[in-house]
Amino acid sequence: MISYYFHVAIRSFRRNKMLTALMVCAIALGIGSSMTTQTVLHVLSGDPIPAKSDRLFMVQLEPGDMDGFEPGEEPPEQLTRFDGEALLRAKPGLRKAMMTGGDVAIEPAREGLNPFYAGARYTSADFFPMFDVPFAEGSPWTAAEDAARARVVVISAELSDKLFTQQRAVGQTLRINDIDFVIVGVLAPWRVTPHFYDLITGRYREAEEVFVPLSTSTQNEFGHTGSMNCWGDTNGDPYGLNAPCVWIQFWVELGDPQQATEYRNFLISYSDQQRATGRFERPSNVRFRNVMEWLDFKEVVPGDVRLQAWLAFGFLLVCLLNTVGLLLATFMRRASEIGIRRALGAPRSSIFSQLIIEAGTIGLVGAIAGVGLVWLGLWAVRKQPTGYADLVHLDTTMLVITIGLAVSASVLAALIPAWRACVISPALQVKSQ
Repeated sequence: MISYYFHVAIRSFRRNKMLTALMVCAIALGIGSSMTTQTVLHVLSGDPIPAKSDRLFMVQLEPGDMDGFEPGEEPPEQLTRFDGEALLRAKPGLRKAMMTGGDVAIEPAREGLNPFYAGARYTSADFFPMFDVPFAEGSPWTAAEDAARARVVVISAELSDKLFTQQRAVGQTLRINDIDFVIVGVLAPWRVTPHFYDLITGRYREAEEVFVPLSTSTQNEFGHTGSMNCWGDTNGDPYGLNAPCVWIQFWVELGDPQQATEYRNFLISYSDQQRATGRFERPSNVRFRNVMEWLDFKEVVPGDVRLQAWLAFGFLLVCLLNTVGLLLATFMRRASEIGIRRALGAPRSSIFSQLIIEAGTIGLVGAIAGVGLVWLGLWAVRKQPTGYADLVHLDTTMLVITIGLAVSASVLAALIPAWRACVISPALQVKSQ
């Protein structure tokens, strides 16, 4: 019966080519605009590490002096080096990572390659297992190598291919900022979106190419590219252990909500201890957010993207209202045909099903055209000078949602017109013939 209704729908489309084309265009335009913006929003607002986003926490403390103090204000987003190293040594927490970003000069040993700069991450050993960083070759350095300020490095797969082509990179020497480092690991292709563990250096940037122990980078005075805020006397060394400067990001991994509560209490106790020693002057002010809470707090998704998504769905609603009118006109033009079928014994449910299938078929055609418009819209987005442009693609999930939304929307739009057509009195229609 469904195949019969489908063939009837095709014949109806041929009789009403103009109205059918208008309905397909209305659905395609509405779906194309709404799903383009929704795909961008889906890419930008996704969970960057779903397996453990509720167990990774960004730590904030208030180490400043009383100059300019305002009760209840947000503490700095970064820590001092002293506090970062103290928390790293402390026992609470499954894993802990202190870090910052930088750029380093690479001096290739391969002939034909000129020196160049690469994005770097100066961090501690737990960074890699903590953030589920995949390795193609070798392994991370160890906590002992952190403590020893070892000259070891982990590099990206892209950098390995560039420097060593098909050769094994692990064990090779890489010269960074005029210092020789031993490569201990090569990452598999890896990129988290957003770049949640350091939003200061870029929200949608690619992963760094070089990873060096933070202890080694500070000993050798590698410059960093993040922000720094200082107060008081730095003695000419803002990167020093006791410098009153915040420039370190600190993350901790915890096993369950109970451990999270205990760690928050530990941070409050630590802040109180630092106030007692005179290092902290302001009242204890701890912030402790997991990954998704941190992204929400930082408003990582651009406000204009959310606004565009709402506007696009408003446009889809307008298109559906137009489709309702067009379907009503189409169905009512067939009032005599429907009346005769009803007089011959066809139940209202059969008529209603036939009209709904016709609307669903229109929605399917509109979906196909709409997918083309989505691809065109995303192509236009990728041409924009934004940090997330290269991330926007229509994946399988969004493709299925696009087609499902188009068919569902067209069926929904057909409910009232189909019902109006079904309640036509057969006697009046037969008499008019």
